Amino acid sequence: MSNTQLDAVKQFLLALQDSICQGLEAADGKAKFVEDAWERAEGGGGRTRVIRDGAVIEQGGVNFSHVYGASMPASATAHRPELAGRSFHACGVSLVIHPKNPHIPTSHANVRFFIAEKEGEAPIWWFGGGFDLTPFYPALEDVKHWHTVAKSLCEPFGENVYSDYKKWCDDYFYLKHRDETRGVGGLFFDDLNEWGFEKSFAFMQAVGNGYLDAYVPIIEKRKNEPFGEAERQFQLYRRGRYVEFNLVWDRGTLFGLQTGGRTESILMSMPPLARWEYDYTPEPGSKEALLYTDFLKPRAWLDL
Repeated sequence: MSNTQLDAVKQFLLALQDSICQGLEAADGKAKFVEDAWERAEGGGGRTRVIRDGAVIEQGGVNFSHVYGASMPASATAHRPELAGRSFHACGVSLVIHPKNPHIPTSHANVRFFIAEKEGEAPIWWFGGGFDLTPFYPALEDVKHWHTVAKSLCEPFGENVYSDYKKWCDDYFYLKHRDETRGVGGLFFDDLNEWGFEKSFAFMQAVGNGYLDAYVPIIEKRKNEPFGEAERQFQLYRRGRYVEFNLVWDRGTLFGLQTGGRTESILMSMPPLARWEYDYTPEPGSKEALLYTDFLKPRAWLDL
């Protein structure tokens, strides 16, 4: 693995952050991202960009980071024990968007590259990432659009890529303590290196570039739908699930905190407002109940 390859990944990620921010600003039509550049004492740094109080986006962030150090954190070596004792570079773009309108789903995307090295041994490297959608008042046509984009970008890389990485997404973004998926899924992949560097890198680029194609049409379709206080309160309640997943189950959050990353940047994925309600159960047959009965479980969305 050469420094040229690492630099190529880094330059793509910086450009991806720029393009996604520009696309989301255009979709919002009002707010702009504000950048906060930071450095990590142990090595590396990043660019955190946050958007707030927009016409569409209540709050969201698009982060670029490149961190490196002499040893991998426990969250990484527990998953990959062969990484113990190796230095590392980790770079990626991660984003979460929390819209105002409950009819627009929350969205998340992440693409990343890791390389771990040890003198006298071959480097260990891999790509990871994906994107997933978390609706509150889901529309099947939106879910099918999201998965159509996901399947289309996977097709050049193999006939089973979409189905495998869709299942991985369903399995990963699952709240075990709630027995429900976080949303309607999308794609998730990790430890990707068996295709070789060029093909693996190309796939990571396809996923990163596919996010706007998957999300912006949903924003445009739903941003003017009317909603009231009841819908807003349900949105805030369901945002609580997002917080629960990120703090209890998400490996990326643990990795960032254990590597001494910038806490404000790591936790920018949190919604600006959320709420919890003891033993809440939606009214049977209600729009809120439909989320639980029809959407918070893995399904072959493109076959419906």
